[in-house]
Amino acid sequence: MIEDFPATLRAAQVGEEWAIAVLWEELNHRLVRFLWARDREAAEDIASETWLTVARKLSCFSGGEVEFRAWLFTIARSRLVDWQRRSQRRPPTVPSSPGGEDLAASDDPAAEAIDALDTAAALAVIGRLPADQGEVILLRVLAGLDVARVAAIVGKRPGTVRMLQHRGLRRLAELLAPSNAVMSR
Repeated sequence: MIEDFPATLRAAQVGEEWAIAVLWEELNHRLVRFLWARDREAAEDIASETWLTVARKLSCFSGGEVEFRAWLFTIARSRLVDWQRRSQRRPPTVPSSPGGEDLAASDDPAAEAIDALDTAAALAVIGRLPADQGEVILLRVLAGLDVARVAAIVGKRPGTVRMLQHRGLRRLAELLAPSNAVMSR
């Protein structure tokens, strides 16, 4: 949660870099994780497109922090759908740099690696859910949105979102049960 969201939002809307950085630092990791669970190859690119759209439309936004998160994830989901449609129409490209050898190391690469493995493992399990269940759980947990806002984002009724969440959580419990953990190894 951002300490003084209204002041931060006002500052970001007039172009204050510190305020934009606060919004990005608070929300980008959640956004990338949501997108990574939906499309691992393109998550970073889609997140960048999302933030570019946010930057263009930020002056028109009004609302509180929860509404901002809902707005951000609505834009992200729309960019994801657009990206997936475009990728179906064009042949895949080969990246020029196959690995992360061009990336600078962090101050604590071991800790980041462990965090990344934990995150990757959690998102991989969520990725085993049907797409609609996984998306609802990601929006509820990562974005921290309530049922009504998730329903608006995914275009479903609140009761349907609650049902998808319930079924998804029940399936996650089955996937994470000790008997399944031993069998999947």
